[in-house]
Parts: sequence; C-alpha cells; structure tokens
Amino acid sequence: MKLSYTKYRIQCTHPFGISRSSHDHYDIVYLYLEHDGIIGRGEAAPSGRYDEFTDDITEILDKGINLPQEIDDPEDFSKHIFNQCNGIKSLEVAFSMAILDLWCQQNSYPLYEYLNADPMQAPHTSYTISIGDIDLISEKVNEGAPYSILKVKLGMGVDKDKEIMKAIRLETDKIIRVDANEGWDLETGIEMCQWLSEKGVEFVEQPFKSTNLKDTAELRKKSPLPLIADENSLQSGDIPGIEGIFDGINIKLMKCGSLFEALRMIKMARDRDMKIMLGCMIESSIGITAAAHLSPLVDYADLDGNLLINNDPYEGVAVEDGKLILPEGNGLGISLNSTDNNLL
Repeated sequence: MKLSYTKYRIQCTHPFGISRSSHDHYDIVYLYLEHDGIIGRGEAAPSGRYDEFTDDITEILDKGINLPQEIDDPEDFSKHIFNQCNGIKSLEVAFSMAILDLWCQQNSYPLYEYLNADPMQAPHTSYTISIGDIDLISEKVNEGAPYSILKVKLGMGVDKDKEIMKAIRLETDKIIRVDANEGWDLETGIEMCQWLSEKGVEFVEQPFKSTNLKDTAELRKKSPLPLIADENSLQSGDIPGIEGIFDGINIKLMKCGSLFEALRMIKMARDRDMKIMLGCMIESSIGITAAAHLSPLVDYADLDGNLLINNDPYEGVAVEDGKLILPEGNGLGISLNSTDNNLL
C-alpha cells in the first residue's frame, strides 16, 4: 500500500468572516492511499481554533506513517494509523475518508451503503452568508438562490447583528439558521433569540464560548429558539455533558476525527433525543462528500464548504434545488476535474 499527500490552497469566493476571524483562503492537505491501482482519497482541513495547522500535518506525514499492507477491517486499520497522528483530528479524519474510500471501492459499493444510509433521505443543505461587507449581502443572497435554507453568521453585537439580519430579510424570506460562533454574552443572547424568533429563524448555533455552559443553560430556559452546540460538540465524549443544556449537536468531521466517531455521536445524540446537524469547515468536495454520505442519518445539513470556494479540484456530492444528491460511484464517488499534476 502506498501513501502520498499534497498541500492545496482553496480560495474563497468572498472573504469568509465569522465573529472571531476572516479568511480569503485556507490551506488543506489531500491524502491518497493506493493499492492495486485503486486510490482512496481523504482531506484534512485543519482549524487554528483547535490548534491544528497544515504544517503540523505535513511534518507528521514527512516523518512517515507505518501502514499495514492490507485492510482486513477499516475501523481497526484506522485505529492503527490514528495512533500515529499526534491527536490531530483533521489528519485522522483524512485517513478515515481515504481508508473507507479505498475499502468500499475494493468491495464495489458506495460509502453510504457501508454506513447503512439511504441516499434518498439526504436532507437539504443550508448555504452560508458569512460576516463581511454589508454591501455584499444582496450578492451573497443571490448566490444562495438555488438553496432553500440560509445559514447566517452573527456574533458581532446586537446592533451589527440586527443590521445584517434586516439586510438579508430585505432580500429573501427563506428559512434562516443563525450561528453566533461564541460571539454573544447572556444579555445579548436573550435579546437576540427573542428578536430572531420573529424573523423566520429555525435555531441558533453556539451562542456563547464553549466554557460558558452556565449561561447557555440559562439562555435555553428563556429562548424560544432551539440551541445547537458546535464548539461544545467536538466528539462523543462531549455529549453527556451538554445534555439538557443544548437541544442538539453539530457534527463536523474535521473536529471529531473519523466517520466512525461521527456514527457514535449520531447514536449518542439519538439516545438523548437531541437533534443532529452535519456541518463542515471550508473544504473541497472530498471532505464535503464524505460528510454527505452520513447526511441521511441526521436532521439538518450545513454542507456548503465546497460551494463557498472557486477552485475546487474535485467533483462529488451535488446539490439540486437545495437537496444533497450523493454520487453513485463506489467509495466516496469522487472524480478529479483538475489538471494539477500533484493531485490524484
């Protein structure tokens, strides 16, 4: 079995702004596992919010990974490799994607079949309106025209957040999901949740810093809108501690570390009657397609990272009238649409 990798810079169509940062590009790492002429692909999109960076990933890969030569069981194979990833979850999940892509191709079925997911049950995805120039809101909403749900990044304070929402509501009456990205305090959260409940908002994601569960519990008592955990929902071990504080969880593969861990999170949330959303970082079609194969198992999808960049070198999951359409090929069902010689 052969392992290779390459760094790649994805370019945002517009600067991608949230309450704590703004970026016009992101550096990611593509992994390739090749065996008997079949290539399994994975993507690592690290986030500095979790102290993960591409240079740390490439340093580990440059030192070398000890690979078994055969995949007898994908999860056992993954565990062997995860032990060599120094705890970097985005690298672990990149291997998870590549291993399952390779395994499913070898066994001639799509990943969703391995995951016991019905592709016809894939949900609609939201489309993100990030924080940025208020004069670009009309253009951003227009770019989101094919999607029935918008996700709006807030967390800039009451006045700015209301200005953003009012500008969006002048353009559309679509369902909106709000992500405060840890940007509010309790007073702001109470005021904004009350105000947003009258503006066609479905739920609010991560209103406060992840360390502030006390205020989150207080807000939940007073908010007419459900609260969804993001930074408080990194992996399955976090879920018992937020039961009764949040109404649901957001699962991001780049945070939880593998598709196997995502399945555990789904089960734990279901056991607690919590809603489940699949989210993403800014990623290309490899990472987004991997998550999309899980999407029939959850309530909400926010899988638009590949829709917010303008140089995606791969094709995978599609969106038709806002609904995720899983590829029909084996494994991830990914194809390369770039002539970059470093990509496979």
